[in-house]
Amino acid sequence: MLRKLIRILFNRNTTIIFMLLFQIAFLVLTILFLSQNYLSVYFGLAVLNIILVIYISNTSENPEYKLPWIIAMLVVPLLAGLAYLLVKGDVGHRKFKKNYARRVEETKKYLPQDKHTMQQLQELNISHANLSEYLLNYGGYPVYRNHESKFFPIGEEMFEAMKQEIKKAKYYIFLEFFIIDKGSMWEELLEILKQKASQGIDVRIMYDGFGTEFIMPMRYFTNLEKYKIKCKVFNNFKPFLTSSQNNRDHRKILVIDGHTAFTGGINIADEYVNRKVRFGHWKDGGMLCKGESAWSFVIMFLQLWHLEEIDNGKLEKYRPKEIYPSNYDGFIQPYGDSPTDGEYVGKSVYLDIINNAKNYVYIMTPYLILDNEMITALGLAAKKGVDVRILMPHIPDKWYVYSIAWSYYKALLEQHVRIFEYESGFLHAKNFSSDDNIGVVGTINLDYRSLYLHFECAAVLYGSQTVTEIRRDFEKTLEKSIEISLEDCQKRPLPKRIVSSVLRIFAPLL
Repeated sequence: MLRKLIRILFNRNTTIIFMLLFQIAFLVLTILFLSQNYLSVYFGLAVLNIILVIYISNTSENPEYKLPWIIAMLVVPLLAGLAYLLVKGDVGHRKFKKNYARRVEETKKYLPQDKHTMQQLQELNISHANLSEYLLNYGGYPVYRNHESKFFPIGEEMFEAMKQEIKKAKYYIFLEFFIIDKGSMWEELLEILKQKASQGIDVRIMYDGFGTEFIMPMRYFTNLEKYKIKCKVFNNFKPFLTSSQNNRDHRKILVIDGHTAFTGGINIADEYVNRKVRFGHWKDGGMLCKGESAWSFVIMFLQLWHLEEIDNGKLEKYRPKEIYPSNYDGFIQPYGDSPTDGEYVGKSVYLDIINNAKNYVYIMTPYLILDNEMITALGLAAKKGVDVRILMPHIPDKWYVYSIAWSYYKALLEQHVRIFEYESGFLHAKNFSSDDNIGVVGTINLDYRSLYLHFECAAVLYGSQTVTEIRRDFEKTLEKSIEISLEDCQKRPLPKRIVSSVLRIFAPLL
Protein backbone atom coordinates (compact mmCIF):
# COMPACT_ATOMS: atom_id res chain seq x y z
CA MET A 1 0.00 0.00 0.00
CA LEU A 2 2.88 2.35 0.89
CA ARG A 3 4.69 1.54 -2.37
CA LYS A 4 1.53 2.32 -4.35
CA LEU A 5 1.15 5.64 -2.54
CA ILE A 6 4.79 6.56 -3.27
CA ARG A 7 4.37 5.68 -6.96
CA ILE A 8 1.25 7.86 -7.16
CA LEU A 9 2.87 10.80 -5.36
CA PHE A 10 6.09 10.80 -7.34
CA ASN A 11 5.03 9.83 -10.86
CA ARG A 12 5.16 12.23 -13.80
CA ASN A 13 1.43 12.98 -13.97
CA THR A 14 1.18 13.86 -10.28
CA THR A 15 4.21 16.15 -10.60
CA ILE A 16 2.65 17.98 -13.54
CA ILE A 17 -0.65 18.42 -11.70
CA PHE A 18 1.11 19.76 -8.59
CA MET A 19 3.16 22.22 -10.67
CA LEU A 20 0.06 23.53 -12.42
CA LEU A 21 -1.85 23.84 -9.15
CA PHE A 22 1.12 25.64 -7.59
CA GLN A 23 1.19 28.18 -10.43
CA ILE A 24 -2.55 28.79 -10.12
CA ALA A 25 -2.35 29.12 -6.34
CA PHE A 26 0.63 31.47 -6.58
CA LEU A 27 -1.23 33.64 -9.10
CA VAL A 28 -4.36 33.80 -6.92
CA LEU A 29 -2.47 34.53 -3.70
CA THR A 30 -0.35 37.20 -5.38
CA ILE A 31 -3.45 38.97 -6.66
CA LEU A 32 -5.18 38.73 -3.26
CA PHE A 33 -2.11 40.09 -1.49
CA LEU A 34 -1.75 42.99 -3.89
CA SER A 35 -5.46 43.81 -3.78
CA GLN A 36 -5.49 43.91 0.01
CA ASN A 37 -2.31 45.89 0.48
CA TYR A 38 -1.92 48.13 -2.51
CA LEU A 39 -4.97 50.09 -3.52
CA SER A 40 -3.25 51.55 -6.55
CA VAL A 41 -2.39 48.07 -7.88
CA TYR A 42 -5.95 46.91 -7.29
CA PHE A 43 -7.28 49.97 -9.09
CA GLY A 44 -4.84 49.44 -11.94
CA LEU A 45 -5.94 45.86 -12.44
CA ALA A 46 -9.60 46.91 -12.32
CA VAL A 47 -8.92 49.48 -15.07
CA LEU A 48 -7.14 46.75 -17.03
CA ASN A 49 -10.26 44.58 -16.81
CA ILE A 50 -12.46 47.40 -18.10
CA ILE A 51 -10.09 47.85 -21.06
CA LEU A 52 -10.10 44.10 -21.70
CA VAL A 53 -13.91 43.91 -21.61
CA ILE A 54 -14.09 46.72 -24.19
CA TYR A 55 -11.41 44.98 -26.27
CA ILE A 56 -13.13 41.59 -26.11
CA SER A 57 -16.48 43.12 -27.06
CA ASN A 58 -14.93 44.56 -30.22
CA THR A 59 -12.98 41.53 -31.41
CA SER A 60 -14.20 39.37 -34.30
CA GLU A 61 -14.22 36.25 -32.14
CA ASN A 62 -17.32 34.12 -31.74
CA PRO A 63 -19.79 35.83 -29.32
CA GLU A 64 -20.16 32.59 -27.34
CA TYR A 65 -16.41 32.65 -26.69
CA LYS A 66 -16.50 36.28 -25.53
CA LEU A 67 -19.34 35.82 -23.05
CA PRO A 68 -17.63 33.51 -20.49
CA TRP A 69 -14.57 35.75 -20.38
CA ILE A 70 -16.67 38.86 -19.73
CA ILE A 71 -18.68 37.07 -17.02
CA ALA A 72 -15.47 35.81 -15.40
CA MET A 73 -14.10 39.36 -15.35
CA LEU A 74 -17.20 40.55 -13.57
CA VAL A 75 -17.16 37.73 -11.01
CA VAL A 76 -13.39 37.45 -10.39
CA PRO A 77 -12.07 40.61 -12.02
CA LEU A 78 -8.42 40.38 -11.01
CA LEU A 79 -7.77 36.72 -11.74
CA ALA A 80 -9.81 36.62 -14.97
CA GLY A 81 -8.07 39.63 -16.49
CA LEU A 82 -4.60 38.20 -16.02
CA ALA A 83 -5.76 34.76 -17.15
CA TYR A 84 -7.11 36.25 -20.38
CA LEU A 85 -3.81 37.99 -21.08
CA LEU A 86 -1.99 34.71 -20.46
CA VAL A 87 -4.25 32.68 -22.77
CA LYS A 88 -4.45 35.23 -25.57
CA GLY A 89 -0.84 36.32 -25.33
CA ASP A 90 0.37 33.23 -27.22
CA VAL A 91 3.06 32.70 -24.60
CA GLY A 92 5.53 30.15 -25.97
CA HIS A 93 3.31 29.58 -29.00
CA ARG A 94 4.33 32.16 -31.56
CA LYS A 95 7.36 30.24 -32.80
CA PHE A 96 5.22 27.16 -33.36
CA LYS A 97 2.61 29.12 -35.33
CA LYS A 98 5.31 30.75 -37.43
CA ASN A 99 6.94 27.39 -38.21
CA TYR A 100 3.62 25.80 -39.07
CA ALA A 101 2.58 28.66 -41.38
CA ARG A 102 5.93 28.43 -43.17
CA ARG A 103 5.62 24.67 -43.48
CA VAL A 104 2.11 24.89 -44.96
CA GLU A 105 3.29 27.48 -47.47
CA GLU A 106 6.25 25.32 -48.48
CA THR A 107 4.12 22.23 -49.03
CA LYS A 108 1.49 23.91 -51.23
CA LYS A 109 3.51 22.96 -54.30
CA TYR A 110 2.96 19.30 -53.45
CA LEU A 111 -0.84 19.68 -53.53
CA PRO A 112 -1.73 21.11 -56.95
CA GLN A 113 -5.32 20.97 -58.18
CA ASP A 114 -5.98 19.07 -61.37
CA LYS A 115 -8.13 21.50 -63.38
CA HIS A 116 -9.91 18.76 -65.30
CA THR A 117 -11.03 17.12 -62.05
CA MET A 118 -12.41 20.40 -60.72
CA GLN A 119 -14.23 21.00 -64.01
CA GLN A 120 -15.82 17.55 -63.80
CA LEU A 121 -17.04 18.29 -60.27
CA GLN A 122 -18.52 21.61 -61.45
CA GLU A 123 -20.45 19.74 -64.12
CA LEU A 124 -21.73 17.25 -61.54
CA ASN A 125 -22.84 19.76 -58.88
CA ILE A 126 -21.98 23.44 -58.71
CA SER A 127 -22.57 23.76 -54.94
CA HIS A 128 -20.18 20.86 -54.33
CA ALA A 129 -17.63 22.53 -56.59
CA ASN A 130 -18.00 25.77 -54.62
CA LEU A 131 -17.25 23.95 -51.37
CA SER A 132 -14.32 22.22 -53.04
CA GLU A 133 -12.93 25.59 -54.20
CA TYR A 134 -13.16 26.85 -50.62
CA LEU A 135 -11.21 23.84 -49.30
CA LEU A 136 -8.60 24.32 -51.99
CA ASN A 137 -8.16 28.07 -51.47
CA TYR A 138 -8.47 28.26 -47.68
CA GLY A 139 -7.51 24.77 -46.57
CA GLY A 140 -4.89 24.07 -49.23
CA TYR A 141 -6.23 20.64 -50.22
CA PRO A 142 -7.30 19.61 -53.75
CA VAL A 143 -10.21 17.42 -54.80
CA TYR A 144 -9.55 14.08 -56.52
CA ARG A 145 -11.50 11.57 -58.51
CA ASN A 146 -12.39 8.93 -55.94
CA HIS A 147 -10.47 5.79 -56.89
CA GLU A 148 -11.76 3.76 -53.97
CA SER A 149 -13.29 4.63 -50.62
CA LYS A 150 -14.71 2.29 -48.03
CA PHE A 151 -16.73 3.24 -44.97
CA PHE A 152 -16.36 1.30 -41.71
CA PRO A 153 -19.38 1.50 -39.39
CA ILE A 154 -17.50 0.06 -36.43
CA GLY A 155 -13.96 0.16 -35.07
CA GLU A 156 -13.41 -3.60 -35.21
CA GLU A 157 -13.88 -3.67 -39.00
CA MET A 158 -11.57 -0.74 -39.58
CA PHE A 159 -8.85 -2.20 -37.38
CA GLU A 160 -8.86 -5.47 -39.32
CA ALA A 161 -8.55 -3.54 -42.60
CA MET A 162 -5.73 -1.42 -41.14
CA LYS A 163 -3.72 -4.52 -40.24
CA GLN A 164 -4.19 -6.06 -43.66
CA GLU A 165 -3.08 -2.91 -45.46
CA ILE A 166 -0.07 -2.40 -43.16
CA LYS A 167 1.11 -5.91 -43.97
CA LYS A 168 1.21 -4.94 -47.67
CA ALA A 169 3.48 -1.91 -47.07
CA LYS A 170 6.64 -1.75 -49.20
CA TYR A 171 8.09 1.69 -48.43
CA TYR A 172 6.61 3.51 -45.43
CA ILE A 173 3.91 3.50 -42.75
CA PHE A 174 2.90 6.75 -41.05
CA LEU A 175 0.63 6.77 -37.98
CA GLU A 176 -0.73 9.90 -36.29
CA PHE A 177 -3.18 9.43 -33.40
CA PHE A 178 -4.50 11.47 -30.51
CA ILE A 179 -4.58 8.44 -28.19
CA ILE A 180 -2.35 5.37 -28.20
CA ASP A 181 -2.95 3.24 -25.12
CA LYS A 182 -1.49 -0.05 -24.00
CA GLY A 183 -3.72 -3.05 -24.58
CA SER A 184 -4.36 -5.89 -27.00
CA MET A 185 -5.17 -3.55 -29.92
CA TRP A 186 -1.88 -1.68 -29.60
CA GLU A 187 0.18 -4.81 -28.91
CA GLU A 188 -1.25 -6.52 -31.98
CA LEU A 189 -0.55 -3.49 -34.15
CA LEU A 190 2.93 -3.02 -32.69
CA GLU A 191 3.97 -6.57 -33.56
CA ILE A 192 3.12 -5.93 -37.22
CA LEU A 193 4.96 -2.59 -37.16
CA LYS A 194 8.05 -4.25 -35.68
CA GLN A 195 8.05 -6.83 -38.47
CA LYS A 196 7.72 -4.17 -41.17
CA ALA A 197 10.44 -2.00 -39.60
CA SER A 198 12.79 -5.01 -39.47
CA GLN A 199 12.27 -5.33 -43.24
CA GLY A 200 13.65 -1.82 -43.76
CA ILE A 201 10.28 -0.09 -44.12
CA ASP A 202 10.10 3.48 -42.76
CA VAL A 203 7.72 3.27 -39.77
CA ARG A 204 6.81 6.52 -37.99
CA ILE A 205 4.43 7.18 -35.11
CA MET A 206 3.25 10.63 -34.00
CA TYR A 207 1.06 11.02 -30.93
CA ASP A 208 -0.39 13.91 -28.96
CA GLY A 209 1.38 15.13 -25.84
CA PHE A 210 -1.84 15.32 -23.84
CA GLY A 211 -3.98 12.51 -25.29
CA THR A 212 -1.25 9.85 -25.04
CA GLU A 213 1.59 10.89 -22.74
CA PHE A 214 -0.57 10.86 -19.60
CA ILE A 215 -1.59 7.24 -20.14
CA MET A 216 1.67 5.67 -21.38
CA PRO A 217 4.82 4.99 -19.29
CA MET A 218 7.66 7.49 -19.49
CA ARG A 219 10.13 6.90 -22.36
CA TYR A 220 7.85 4.19 -23.76
CA PHE A 221 8.00 5.50 -27.32
CA THR A 222 11.70 6.34 -27.04
CA ASN A 223 12.30 2.67 -26.35
CA LEU A 224 10.64 1.73 -29.65
CA GLU A 225 13.70 3.09 -31.47
CA LYS A 226 15.45 -0.24 -30.80
CA TYR A 227 12.93 -1.75 -33.22
CA LYS A 228 13.81 0.96 -35.80
CA ILE A 229 10.42 2.65 -35.24
CA LYS A 230 10.64 6.46 -35.25
CA CYS A 231 8.39 8.29 -32.78
CA LYS A 232 7.54 11.94 -32.17
CA VAL A 233 5.31 13.66 -29.65
CA PHE A 234 3.22 16.58 -30.86
CA ASN A 235 3.05 19.54 -28.46
CA ASN A 236 4.60 17.82 -25.48
CA PHE A 237 2.50 18.69 -22.44
CA LYS A 238 4.50 20.91 -20.09
CA PRO A 239 3.54 21.91 -16.54
CA PHE A 240 3.25 25.60 -17.39
CA LEU A 241 0.18 27.79 -17.89
CA THR A 242 0.39 28.64 -21.59
CA SER A 243 -2.15 29.00 -24.39
CA SER A 244 -0.38 26.32 -26.44
CA GLN A 245 -1.80 23.58 -24.19
CA ASN A 246 -5.19 24.17 -25.85
CA ASN A 247 -4.03 23.16 -29.34
CA ARG A 248 -3.93 19.38 -29.41
CA ASP A 249 -3.39 17.00 -32.33
CA HIS A 250 -6.79 15.32 -32.46
CA ARG A 251 -6.19 13.74 -35.88
CA LYS A 252 -6.32 10.03 -36.59
CA ILE A 253 -4.30 9.17 -39.70
CA LEU A 254 -2.72 6.01 -41.05
CA VAL A 255 -0.96 6.29 -44.43
CA ILE A 256 0.72 3.44 -46.29
CA ASP A 257 3.07 4.00 -49.25
CA GLY A 258 1.23 7.19 -50.25
CA HIS A 259 -1.66 5.39 -51.94
CA THR A 260 -3.69 4.06 -48.97
CA ALA A 261 -5.01 6.08 -46.03
CA PHE A 262 -7.36 5.67 -43.07
CA THR A 263 -9.09 8.30 -40.94
CA GLY A 264 -12.10 8.58 -38.64
CA GLY A 265 -12.89 8.63 -34.94
CA ILE A 266 -10.94 5.51 -34.00
CA ASN A 267 -7.90 5.83 -31.72
CA ILE A 268 -5.51 3.02 -30.79
CA ALA A 269 -7.03 1.75 -27.54
CA ASP A 270 -9.04 -1.34 -26.66
CA GLU A 271 -12.36 0.42 -26.03
CA TYR A 272 -12.43 1.64 -29.65
CA VAL A 273 -12.68 -1.96 -30.87
CA ASN A 274 -14.81 -3.18 -27.94
CA ARG A 275 -12.07 -5.28 -26.40
CA LYS A 276 -12.59 -3.32 -23.22
CA VAL A 277 -15.99 -2.15 -22.02
CA ARG A 278 -16.18 1.57 -21.24
CA PHE A 279 -19.55 3.32 -21.28
CA GLY A 280 -21.32 0.34 -22.85
CA HIS A 281 -20.87 -0.63 -26.50
CA TRP A 282 -18.46 1.71 -28.30
CA LYS A 283 -19.91 2.84 -31.65
CA ASP A 284 -17.38 4.51 -33.89
CA GLY A 285 -16.71 5.01 -37.58
CA GLY A 286 -13.95 5.56 -40.10
CA MET A 287 -12.99 5.20 -43.72
CA LEU A 288 -10.33 3.95 -46.09
CA CYS A 289 -9.33 5.80 -49.25
CA LYS A 290 -7.06 4.48 -51.97
CA GLY A 291 -5.55 6.31 -54.90
CA GLU A 292 -4.27 9.85 -55.39
CA SER A 293 -6.29 11.27 -52.48
CA ALA A 294 -4.14 9.45 -49.91
CA TRP A 295 -1.34 11.86 -50.84
CA SER A 296 -3.12 14.70 -49.00
CA PHE A 297 -2.90 12.69 -45.77
CA VAL A 298 0.82 12.14 -46.39
CA ILE A 299 1.35 15.91 -46.58
CA MET A 300 -0.78 16.51 -43.45
CA PHE A 301 1.41 14.09 -41.54
CA LEU A 302 4.73 15.43 -42.84
CA GLN A 303 3.77 19.06 -42.19
CA LEU A 304 3.82 18.31 -38.46
CA TRP A 305 6.57 15.69 -38.51
CA HIS A 306 9.04 18.03 -40.27
CA LEU A 307 7.66 21.14 -38.58
CA GLU A 308 10.98 22.84 -37.82
CA GLU A 309 12.83 21.79 -40.96
CA ILE A 310 13.25 23.66 -44.23
CA ASP A 311 11.93 21.80 -47.26
CA ASN A 312 14.35 21.34 -50.14
CA GLY A 313 12.24 19.03 -52.25
CA LYS A 314 12.62 16.24 -49.69
CA LEU A 315 8.93 15.35 -49.69
CA GLU A 316 9.06 14.21 -53.32
CA LYS A 317 10.57 10.90 -52.25
CA TYR A 318 7.32 9.99 -50.45
CA ARG A 319 5.19 10.10 -53.58
CA PRO A 320 3.58 6.71 -54.28
CA LYS A 321 5.67 4.46 -56.48
CA GLU A 322 2.62 2.64 -57.84
CA ILE A 323 -0.25 3.95 -59.96
CA TYR A 324 -3.56 2.89 -58.48
CA PRO A 325 -6.01 1.45 -61.06
CA SER A 326 -8.76 3.82 -62.23
CA ASN A 327 -12.03 2.72 -60.64
CA TYR A 328 -13.81 6.02 -60.12
CA ASP A 329 -16.71 6.52 -57.71
CA GLY A 330 -17.45 10.23 -57.50
CA PHE A 331 -14.96 12.62 -55.91
CA ILE A 332 -13.08 12.84 -52.61
CA GLN A 333 -11.32 15.72 -50.84
CA PRO A 334 -9.30 14.99 -47.71
CA TYR A 335 -8.53 18.10 -45.66
CA GLY A 336 -6.93 19.23 -42.43
CA ASP A 337 -7.92 22.02 -40.08
CA SER A 338 -5.51 24.06 -37.98
CA PRO A 339 -6.25 26.41 -35.06
CA THR A 340 -3.29 28.63 -35.97
CA ASP A 341 -4.64 30.51 -39.01
CA GLY A 342 -8.07 31.78 -37.87
CA GLU A 343 -9.80 29.90 -40.72
CA TYR A 344 -12.24 27.39 -39.22
CA VAL A 345 -12.37 24.94 -42.10
CA GLY A 346 -14.11 22.07 -40.31
CA LYS A 347 -16.96 24.29 -39.14
CA SER A 348 -17.33 25.88 -42.59
CA VAL A 349 -17.66 22.47 -44.27
CA TYR A 350 -20.39 21.41 -41.83
CA LEU A 351 -22.27 24.70 -42.27
CA ASP A 352 -22.10 24.44 -46.06
CA ILE A 353 -23.58 20.93 -46.03
CA ILE A 354 -26.40 22.01 -43.71
CA ASN A 355 -27.18 25.17 -45.68
CA ASN A 356 -27.28 23.37 -49.05
CA ALA A 357 -29.25 20.29 -47.95
CA LYS A 358 -32.50 19.67 -49.81
CA ASN A 359 -33.84 16.40 -48.37
CA TYR A 360 -31.91 15.32 -45.28
CA VAL A 361 -28.87 15.93 -43.08
CA TYR A 362 -27.84 13.10 -40.75
CA ILE A 363 -25.19 13.85 -38.13
CA MET A 364 -23.32 11.55 -35.76
CA THR A 365 -21.32 13.30 -33.06
CA PRO A 366 -20.26 12.36 -29.52
CA TYR A 367 -20.39 15.96 -28.29
CA LEU A 368 -22.77 18.83 -28.96
CA ILE A 369 -21.54 22.29 -27.98
CA LEU A 370 -22.82 24.73 -30.58
CA ASP A 371 -22.51 28.41 -31.29
CA ASN A 372 -25.44 30.53 -32.43
CA GLU A 373 -24.40 30.27 -36.08
CA MET A 374 -24.60 26.48 -36.05
CA ILE A 375 -27.91 26.45 -34.14
CA THR A 376 -29.40 28.90 -36.65
CA ALA A 377 -28.21 26.84 -39.63
CA LEU A 378 -29.61 23.57 -38.22
CA GLY A 379 -32.91 25.24 -37.30
CA LEU A 380 -33.31 26.98 -40.65
CA ALA A 381 -32.68 23.74 -42.56
CA ALA A 382 -35.34 21.94 -40.47
CA LYS A 383 -37.82 24.82 -40.95
CA LYS A 384 -37.32 24.54 -44.72
CA GLY A 385 -38.50 20.92 -44.55
CA VAL A 386 -35.10 19.24 -44.52
CA ASP A 387 -35.00 16.12 -42.34
CA VAL A 388 -32.31 17.13 -39.83
CA ARG A 389 -31.31 14.44 -37.34
CA ILE A 390 -28.53 14.42 -34.77
CA LEU A 391 -27.42 11.16 -33.17
CA MET A 392 -25.64 11.38 -29.81
CA PRO A 393 -24.47 8.88 -27.17
CA HIS A 394 -26.87 7.89 -24.41
CA ILE A 395 -24.02 6.81 -22.13
CA PRO A 396 -21.50 9.68 -22.03
CA ASP A 397 -17.76 9.53 -21.44
CA LYS A 398 -17.75 13.02 -19.86
CA TRP A 399 -20.77 13.86 -17.72
CA TYR A 400 -20.28 17.63 -17.91
CA VAL A 401 -20.08 17.68 -21.72
CA TYR A 402 -23.21 15.54 -21.90
CA SER A 403 -24.93 17.94 -19.49
CA ILE A 404 -24.02 20.88 -21.74
CA ALA A 405 -25.41 19.04 -24.79
CA TRP A 406 -28.80 18.77 -23.10
CA SER A 407 -28.88 22.56 -22.75
CA TYR A 408 -29.10 22.76 -26.58
CA TYR A 409 -31.73 20.07 -27.04
CA LYS A 410 -34.79 22.19 -26.30
CA ALA A 411 -33.87 25.02 -28.71
CA LEU A 412 -33.12 22.54 -31.49
CA LEU A 413 -36.27 20.47 -30.92
CA GLU A 414 -38.42 23.59 -30.99
CA GLN A 415 -37.05 24.26 -34.48
CA HIS A 416 -37.98 20.70 -35.58
CA VAL A 417 -34.47 19.26 -35.47
CA ARG A 418 -34.77 15.63 -34.35
CA ILE A 419 -32.36 14.33 -31.69
CA PHE A 420 -31.59 10.70 -30.90
CA GLU A 421 -29.29 8.98 -28.41
CA TYR A 422 -27.52 5.67 -29.03
CA GLU A 423 -28.95 3.62 -26.17
CA SER A 424 -26.46 0.74 -26.24
CA GLY A 425 -23.49 2.84 -25.16
CA PHE A 426 -21.10 5.55 -26.25
CA LEU A 427 -21.20 6.89 -29.81
CA HIS A 428 -17.84 8.35 -30.88
CA ALA A 429 -18.30 8.61 -34.69
CA LYS A 430 -18.04 12.00 -36.44
CA ASN A 431 -20.03 11.54 -39.66
CA PHE A 432 -22.19 13.78 -41.84
CA SER A 433 -24.35 12.62 -44.75
CA SER A 434 -26.78 14.60 -46.86
CA ASP A 435 -29.06 13.87 -49.82
CA ASP A 436 -27.08 10.73 -50.75
CA ASN A 437 -24.57 12.91 -52.60
CA ILE A 438 -22.28 14.49 -50.00
CA GLY A 439 -20.79 13.22 -46.77
CA VAL A 440 -17.93 13.70 -44.32
CA VAL A 441 -16.00 11.17 -42.25
CA GLY A 442 -13.23 12.33 -39.96
CA THR A 443 -12.17 13.44 -36.50
CA ILE A 444 -14.16 16.70 -36.15
CA ASN A 445 -16.72 16.82 -33.33
CA LEU A 446 -19.50 19.38 -33.06
CA ASP A 447 -17.87 21.18 -30.16
CA TYR A 448 -15.61 24.17 -29.58
CA ARG A 449 -12.44 22.16 -29.17
CA SER A 450 -12.72 20.44 -32.54
CA LEU A 451 -14.11 23.42 -34.43
CA TYR A 452 -11.76 26.08 -33.01
CA LEU A 453 -8.83 24.71 -31.00
CA HIS A 454 -7.56 21.35 -32.27
CA PHE A 455 -5.68 20.07 -35.29
CA GLU A 456 -8.26 17.93 -37.08
CA CYS A 457 -8.76 16.07 -40.36
CA ALA A 458 -11.55 14.58 -42.45
CA ALA A 459 -12.55 13.73 -46.00
CA VAL A 460 -15.51 15.06 -48.00
CA LEU A 461 -17.15 12.66 -50.44
CA TYR A 462 -19.05 14.06 -53.42
CA GLY A 463 -21.39 11.91 -55.52
CA SER A 464 -19.97 8.68 -54.11
CA GLN A 465 -21.73 5.44 -53.23
CA THR A 466 -19.91 5.65 -49.90
CA VAL A 467 -22.25 8.49 -48.86
CA THR A 468 -25.18 6.08 -49.14
CA GLU A 469 -23.31 3.63 -46.90
CA ILE A 470 -22.84 6.36 -44.28
CA ARG A 471 -26.57 7.13 -44.43
CA ARG A 472 -27.50 3.45 -44.11
CA ASP A 473 -25.27 3.09 -41.06
CA PHE A 474 -27.02 6.09 -39.51
CA GLU A 475 -30.44 4.54 -40.10
CA LYS A 476 -29.29 1.18 -38.73
CA THR A 477 -27.93 2.85 -35.60
CA LEU A 478 -31.27 4.62 -35.11
CA GLU A 479 -32.81 1.20 -34.51
CA LYS A 480 -30.72 0.98 -31.32
CA SER A 481 -31.43 4.55 -30.27
CA ILE A 482 -34.11 6.51 -28.46
CA GLU A 483 -35.60 9.77 -29.69
CA ILE A 484 -35.50 12.78 -27.39
CA SER A 485 -38.66 14.88 -27.16
CA LEU A 486 -39.53 18.30 -25.77
CA GLU A 487 -41.36 16.46 -23.00
CA ASP A 488 -38.10 14.74 -22.05
CA CYS A 489 -36.44 18.16 -21.73
CA GLN A 490 -39.27 19.44 -19.54
CA LYS A 491 -39.16 16.34 -17.30
CA ARG A 492 -35.48 16.72 -16.49
CA PRO A 493 -35.00 17.45 -12.80
CA LEU A 494 -34.53 21.13 -12.02
CA PRO A 495 -31.03 20.68 -10.48
CA LYS A 496 -29.82 19.02 -13.70
CA ARG A 497 -31.27 21.82 -15.82
CA ILE A 498 -29.58 24.43 -13.63
CA VAL A 499 -26.21 22.64 -13.90
CA SER A 500 -26.58 22.40 -17.70
CA SER A 501 -27.40 26.11 -17.96
CA VAL A 502 -24.44 27.18 -15.83
CA LEU A 503 -21.98 24.87 -17.59
CA ARG A 504 -23.17 26.07 -20.98
CA ILE A 505 -22.01 29.62 -20.21
CA PHE A 506 -18.44 28.41 -19.81
CA ALA A 507 -18.59 25.66 -22.46
CA PRO A 508 -16.20 27.45 -24.89
CA LEU A 509 -13.51 27.44 -22.20
CA LEU A 510 -13.85 23.77 -21.19
